Amino acid sequence: MTASAPATNRSRHLLQLILSCRKITAQVTCEATDSILAIASSSEAEFQKHYKARLQRFPRRNLFWDSRTSSAIGDKIGYRLREIGVSEIRIDVDEEISRPIHFRKMLGPFYDAVKRRGIAVHGAEKAFLG
Repeated sequence: MTASAPATNRSRHLLQLILSCRKITAQVTCEATDSILAIASSSEAEFQKHYKARLQRFPRRNLFWDSRTSSAIGDKIGYRLREIGVSEIRIDVDEEISRPIHFRKMLGPFYDAVKRRGIAVHGAEKAFLG
């Protein structure tokens, strides 16, 4: 008989972040069925005013979201996960470490916001040292 890893070390839900210079999207999927449980994006209606202000700013920047936006997305995904009863998620550490450093710096507040909502994020301590 082989020993399996405890359920607390491996969450059944995977957090995936899709980052571009224009938007940040967070989605949580169930690994067993690959179905999306919750999603939050900076392209939602409440973030459009901020996006348009950045778009019309001179001189223009190539990045239209910042750490404040990522924190708000973290709050939103954390709230939606709590609504459906998810208390822990995991991230793909290798994928997070492979991101460019300018994106990784802005994702720290995202993970802090998710943790403040009471969602345990497995792997964040390895990828972001905190």
